Amino acid sequence: MVSSLLRFPGDVFADFDELHRQLDRLLGTRNASSSIRAVQRGSFPAVNIGSTPEAVEIFAFAPGIDASKLDVTIDKGLLTISGQRANRAPEAGAKVNVYARERGEGEFTRVVSLPEDADPDRVNASYRNGILRITVQKREASRPRRIEVK
Repeated sequence: MVSSLLRFPGDVFADFDELHRQLDRLLGTRNASSSIRAVQRGSFPAVNIGSTPEAVEIFAFAPGIDASKLDVTIDKGLLTISGQRANRAPEAGAKVNVYARERGEGEFTRVVSLPEDADPDRVNASYRNGILRITVQKREASRPRRIEVK
């Protein structure tokens, strides 16, 4: 009798979790970041962005993706990373019970605003060991240079 009380039609707890996530997205109350440049926790792919005197460096952490499924574009100062992440987990069926599915799947897009001194004509991108590295060179005119005083 007790075991029958613990079984619910469908996956009620998953439905509550999804409702909770939707409310969090709507209200923006949980997992609020302290950085004005950061996005909501769980955005994919996670990125680290920094700069050197010569370039802007973007590291996107996207493990398990085929490099041919990644697309990197720059338009009007916005760098867009998009692609598709395949589902490698078994589907629920007669012989498989799936209790949790936290890894996202399907198409994704991530947009990063580039600084004004980034040169969209000089970009390199490489993908290795699950890390997409994008280097956007800075314009020559914006780089610091030494002026000789006479």
